[in-house]
Amino acid sequence: QVQVVESGGGLVQPGGSLRLSCAASGSIFHINGMGWFRRAPGKEREMVATITNIGTTEYAEFVKGRFTISRINAKNTTYLQMNNLKPEDTAVYYCNADLIFYSGYERRLDDFWGQGTQVIVSS
Repeated sequence: QVQVVESGGGLVQPGGSLRLSCAASGSIFHINGMGWFRRAPGKEREMVATITNIGTTEYAEFVKGRFTISRINAKNTTYLQMNNLKPEDTAVYYCNADLIFYSGYERRLDDFWGQGTQVIVSS
């Protein structure tokens, strides 16, 4: 019913930049918040950045000043611009969408996750 798909990961050298994209599609009525999370090898998943439908953003301390989250509501998309990447940013990055979707004749609230996109920061 609802799909969330990330793209844009890859291998980059320290100090480099990447831009991740995430698109939600399907039987969507309205998207509340969207966000980016990551899981590094051997670590728990952690929040990176979130953005509400009115553009209010929140960042983890370790990415402030380096990463920027943005969103295009009309396209159900969110982006994560990552600058000055560090080796410790290496992780699988996941997109999350908290949304209301159509289920038969009903509307339901749930959050959906993408499959993840790998980011490797290495020289």
